[in-house]
This record gives sequence, C-alpha cells and structure tokens, in this order.
Amino acid sequence: MVLIDSALHAGDVTLEELEAVCTPHRRGRRPLLAAIPLADGRAESPWETLLRLLHLVVGVQVEPQVEIWGKDGEFIARVDVQVTGTTSLHEFDGGHHRDPEQHRDDLRRERRLDAEGYVRRGYTASDVVQRPLGVLRDADRAVGRVHDPTRIRPWLAMLRASLYTPAGRAAFLKRVTIRPSTGGKRHSNR
Repeated sequence: MVLIDSALHAGDVTLEELEAVCTPHRRGRRPLLAAIPLADGRAESPWETLLRLLHLVVGVQVEPQVEIWGKDGEFIARVDVQVTGTTSLHEFDGGHHRDPEQHRDDLRRERRLDAEGYVRRGYTASDVVQRPLGVLRDADRAVGRVHDPTRIRPWLAMLRASLYTPAGRAAFLKRVTIRPSTGGKRHSNR
C-alpha cells in the first residue's frame, strides 16, 4: 500500500496502469489486486498511508488531506485524515514535530483547531504498529460506537504480512533469499 500510494501521489502511475499489469500468472498479482481498491494517492508519507489504512481496516471511514478553515474564513490546517462525518482529526506525528519551532507551531495550530470545535489526535509509528488498539479506541469514540478490541485483528494480520514487523520481514526474506543449493537461483514458497 505504501508503494502504491507513493507512486500515485507522485503521479508516476495510475490505478488503471496498475490493474493492467495484473495479468494472470504474474507474481504478486493477487496482493496487488487486493490493494488497489484501498489505494489513495493523497497521503504525503508512508505513515500517513498506514494510519489511513488502519482506520479503513477497522471499519472507520476517513478523508485524507482535508483542509480546515475557520469560521472567519481563515485557513487553519490541512490534516492527515479526518474521521468522516466528525470533527475528529487523526494525524501522524513524526519526530520532527518535537523540534522546538515545529512544536511551537503545532501547539498554535492545535489551539486554533480546538477553538473551531475540532479534536486533534496525534499518533506515532509505535502507535500505528505496536499499539494500534489506542488508535482503534479513539476511532470508535469518534464515530460513537462501542469499543470492540477484536476489530483490530484484521489490522494485526495485515501487519504480520508487512515489512513493518519482524515476522513480515522474515517471511519476505524467506521468499526472496538466494539459496546456495539452488545454484544461485531464487527460491519461492509459492
């Protein structure tokens, strides 16, 4: 998903072109076909893609890169994702958000969002990958549904198959590692 969203954002490929390369018997065809309906090229970083995808997988619709304007008509912010139909804004906060100048600007921005009735929640890579239940809890609260921790299972399964976890990296390396006994040929478990 991160690669697809990045390529779409950069304008390097279209969804139609991705679908066209999904010919029968092509390696990676099934995962690519499964990913295409979830693709959205508006994310501006890999972590924004993952945060958006986490929400979708747990059944919470979001709108990426929403511009927020004040009642006075003044532009306030463009946010990573807004939980659809709510004033809840969920954003990925990378390390640069703790630089003194950026932190100062972020706090001013948060106060302005709050004054306009928005609730901003920031998340880190650790929240998205290691503690996603907190994101799910906040998303459940935003849409007014009872928190059900079992909704996180599809996200955890997706993570286990990704390069963002040790299990996913190990599985990937197992698929693409060159074994000496094969004469230098790549082996595949497929």
